[in-house]
Amino acid sequence: MRIEGGVAFPEGNLTQAEATRLLKEGEAAVQGGCRVFDMAGARQVDSAALSLMMCWQRRAHAVGKTLDFRNIPESLSGLAALYGVADLIGADAP
Repeated sequence: MRIEGGVAFPEGNLTQAEATRLLKEGEAAVQGGCRVFDMAGARQVDSAALSLMMCWQRRAHAVGKTLDFRNIPESLSGLAALYGVADLIGADAP
């Protein structure tokens, strides 16, 4: 996961196959002070992407912060709407 100027950029496939690695990288980003996750680089997503985002948000809440997810791909916001969790990640319904 690339980090620039306090912004984390999860890139590539945000899928179950990559979830363990991405979870650790995202949690490290939160611990390092990132409060913005720019999701524009997400290519292939599945429900694991939503789980990751909620885990990162939970980690931020544990240290008294919240995350701002930006540029959420339509495919991911569609999944969030389908599962009824769009409000938990700040996604607008497609």
